[in-house]
Amino acid sequence: MKSRSALTLVLCLLVATPLLLLAQQTPVPPGEIHGIAVDTAGGVVPGASIEVLREGAVVARAVSAADGTFIIRGLKPGAYQIAVMLAGFTPVQRVVTMPAGNVLRQVFTLQVGALSDRVTINGAPPVKVGSPAPPPPGAPVQQFSLGRSGGAAGQMMPAQEFNREAYAHVTRNGFKLVKNDPLSTFSADVDTASYANVRRFLHEGRLPPEGAVRIEEMINYFRFNYDEPKNAPVSLTSELGDCPWEPKHKLVLLGLRTASIDQDNVPERNLVFLLDVSGSMQPADKLPLIKSAMRMFVDTLRPTDRVAIVVYAGASGLALPSTPASQRERIHGAIENLHAGGSTNGAAGIRLAYNVARENFVKGGVNRVVLATDGDFNVGVSSESELVSLIEDERKSGVFLSVLGVGTGNIQDSKMELLADKGNGNYSYLDSLLEARKVLVSEAGATLNAVAKDVKIQVEFNPNEVAAYRLVGYENRLLKNEDFNDDTKDAGEMGAGHTVTALYEIVPKGVEPPKMDDTRPAVNPLVYQTERIETPRAGNRELLTFAVRYKRPDGDRSEIISTTARAGKTEARHLPFASAVAEFAMLLRGDLKADSVTWQRVADRVRAARGADEQGYRGELARMIELAAGLKPITSSQKQ
Repeated sequence: MKSRSALTLVLCLLVATPLLLLAQQTPVPPGEIHGIAVDTAGGVVPGASIEVLREGAVVARAVSAADGTFIIRGLKPGAYQIAVMLAGFTPVQRVVTMPAGNVLRQVFTLQVGALSDRVTINGAPPVKVGSPAPPPPGAPVQQFSLGRSGGAAGQMMPAQEFNREAYAHVTRNGFKLVKNDPLSTFSADVDTASYANVRRFLHEGRLPPEGAVRIEEMINYFRFNYDEPKNAPVSLTSELGDCPWEPKHKLVLLGLRTASIDQDNVPERNLVFLLDVSGSMQPADKLPLIKSAMRMFVDTLRPTDRVAIVVYAGASGLALPSTPASQRERIHGAIENLHAGGSTNGAAGIRLAYNVARENFVKGGVNRVVLATDGDFNVGVSSESELVSLIEDERKSGVFLSVLGVGTGNIQDSKMELLADKGNGNYSYLDSLLEARKVLVSEAGATLNAVAKDVKIQVEFNPNEVAAYRLVGYENRLLKNEDFNDDTKDAGEMGAGHTVTALYEIVPKGVEPPKMDDTRPAVNPLVYQTERIETPRAGNRELLTFAVRYKRPDGDRSEIISTTARAGKTEARHLPFASAVAEFAMLLRGDLKADSVTWQRVADRVRAARGADEQGYRGELARMIELAAGLKPITSSQKQ
């Protein structure tokens, strides 16, 4: 009987604690909903999207703040439906009645959505509601409300005063004339860091800097249901449709997909986690987040998989020798003992991590170093050229590199992306434990199990059908045309079940091309040669030839597959959603004119084209677009 009473008391406290936090808010005018989003363990849930509907129409939206709270103002008396949503959680819907002259206080408890993988989570206890001190009386309350533009009014989390985040300059791809440049060549890319980082900026109430927005990573954050490969590790897909932002132009979608693999059939894993434990990693969104993510990941491993932990700060060290996952408690103990402090000698840690991976190399298995850091290498080898040389030497052993970026205010984005690219790996940014769960649990089979490396794409356009073209995104993935057949040239890696999507904006033959990048002066007519002669295939309505080169993970010689895309209308199953993501990214970068109508049109296109959305990521994108609509660009003074 006593145990039952104790259990009842615990449950009452679990519900009462968040209500107590809400009750401490300073009284405000009526017509408001004061809410808080929590998980089933009582931890606060920041970044959740809230929609308030009346008679089926959305009348207000909000995003939960860092402490899980939100406020909806200006509501008239009557019945409302409230929906609280966050990717990875099961949405919560509730009908409430707003009395005249009153304030409603609501607690919304979100449950983690089901995964196809069986996961046991033994992480550290989450932050409890009420753990952070409640705001003092009179403190400003973060408020979010939507006007007609669909944007959020008010300010969210303030930017950090000291900001050392570094992003590479983006040189936009311009249009090229097919008669001068019929070939376009670039490396495949499966990185997703840009999307999660952009989401972090928006949840902080800021538009991201231009360099943080990489269009291809925004698109490739999402998986597309292209056809499974049959006779090769990679399948090819093409679609043609209208260009939403330029009616006279067309868009071509080119898609790649590797074969999926059942988790039970993933080869044996030899993993070395290389963890930055320098002083800059102390905040909760850095090393503590990585530790929680690792706990989740370790609990998904099979007994035969092996894990080692190498740490680096002023010096590097082996925190855990290569250990079979059957010794789960030992691995968890090593994770728990990790602490941050000191300067950052990343190069020494990289060398040690690769040594440990080579000593435990599994032939035919997954051999990978997973680097988790904010990217701040400030002791020892720190220049990009030296780090790249180090990684390029190490990858020859067959050990690949994945990079997990974390934190705010210190992100060295361009450096981390470069290291992952040169290490035959991928780069992800963890803005939350939910994103860590997506990368290391939901998609671990694809992220860690490479099935094709040095994946290159080359497109030849038919001058009879296309006057000009431009590649949308992939600015830092461009290759020389001759690199396509050069097996010594490095390119992207694809894991099991990965998809890669690329878009070309094309100017059909007969349409006046826009201003060209090609400003080369005219040359005198040739004396010994005639002009280029078209082959018979140029007249058979082919739009382009789409070729892909790749190597097997343990191979040195490439294989090639190709297909063609024909002119004329085709069924566009994937293009509408992919083009909406691309347009959103171009709006964020300032490539297109951004007004309230445009933002909302793109959000509506995302909702119309999202299709099956089991995890809610595509629906989350639409809400992110509407959130971005109400934010102003960062001024030069704020960037410092």
